[in-house]
Amino acid sequence: MTVHESVGRDTRRPTILKPPMQHETCACGAVADAIALCRPDVICAHVNATRSLLLEKLGEPVRAAGRAAFEVVKAESDFAAMSAAIDASVSGARTYTLVGSGQGLLFAAKRLYDAAAKSLPIVLTIGDCLKEPPANEWIDHVNSMCVRDGGWMQLYAETSQNALDLHIQAFRLAEELSCPVMVCIDGSEGPRAVDVPSQAQVDEYLPPIRASRFVAAGTPTDNPGAPLARTEMRYLAHHKQLRALRLMPLLATEWLARFGRPSGGLIRTYRTEDAETIVVAIGAINVPIRAVIDDLRESLAGFGSVSICSFRPFPLNVLRDAVQHARRIVVVEQSLAVGMGGILCDGVRNAVTGTALKVYTVIAGLGERAITPSSLRQVFVDAGHDELEQLTFLDLNADVVARHLEREARVNAAVFAPRWT
Repeated sequence: MTVHESVGRDTRRPTILKPPMQHETCACGAVADAIALCRPDVICAHVNATRSLLLEKLGEPVRAAGRAAFEVVKAESDFAAMSAAIDASVSGARTYTLVGSGQGLLFAAKRLYDAAAKSLPIVLTIGDCLKEPPANEWIDHVNSMCVRDGGWMQLYAETSQNALDLHIQAFRLAEELSCPVMVCIDGSEGPRAVDVPSQAQVDEYLPPIRASRFVAAGTPTDNPGAPLARTEMRYLAHHKQLRALRLMPLLATEWLARFGRPSGGLIRTYRTEDAETIVVAIGAINVPIRAVIDDLRESLAGFGSVSICSFRPFPLNVLRDAVQHARRIVVVEQSLAVGMGGILCDGVRNAVTGTALKVYTVIAGLGERAITPSSLRQVFVDAGHDELEQLTFLDLNADVVARHLEREARVNAAVFAPRWT
């Protein structure tokens, strides 16, 4: 069942009350501010307690203006919410949706692929988090990584300010290329002071949507189930993401000129000019990583970091240029491909193929496990001495693992013991 809500909607472009230039808010409030400023026509969501909070915050600035600026489609599931978003975007509406992490995201995965196949400029928020909606039980990147090959661009925010900026840029990027974009937020950051641009600034940066630019033309053949059509559809999705590699730096440069602060782009480098050891990561974990690097720099030289904002498309060439003068890379990631290793590290290794760079992987913070500065410092120092394992699990409780393996061995011995004497 899908419920449509619209309060006082009219055909004129609504005037949204200009929010304060700076106020204290959480990641949820920052996302709400950004979406309201982007003037979406339709918002689709499977509403639960956490997402109701985001929608409530989203309604604050538009209610203050006296009339609704968007239509809310409340769906009975995340699958239905994505289906409604596809229908709205096909009709030419500026469309935003938020999908629950974990099982909710997997439930909507089929429709994620459909939206990418139709080249629809939908913007989606995924919360890899517990503390800020949209929510999951634990903080890590396993949820968003499971749909990394769905054809959506994936942008990762470090802070609440970054989350606000990336959502505004995401609408511009999606509508320039006619390609869906998801913004992934960790949500572990508490309330922070956030600079909110004026409505006039956002209107100038993000012009009204022109439906004629992206009306879905269907599949490259009349039979969408044909293998030939599938090949062309995936190629076109790949082609658009390659175009995004050129467009995103341009949008980031324009953002800096208009709003006076750097945000977006493909990567963010920090103290890499003379670094022999460079730490690569995505998301909010970059904030403590930079703090640890500053601390290390007081006694040890040669440490820097690269924060990857765009995971899809992956900035292979830009990353290679940023780390080419280093001797080693430490990839810190909050996800794991079981049986293979780091997911982010796989892209980093591709970027430095053919170089003499050593690449180490550190799996950290799975299931919201604390990532302490002391632990990060130790693995960075070990890597600097080339004493780190190729794959390291930060703060792994070896005793728990040993007890489990011992218990498993006893059970197997009992089950498979000979039945004869």
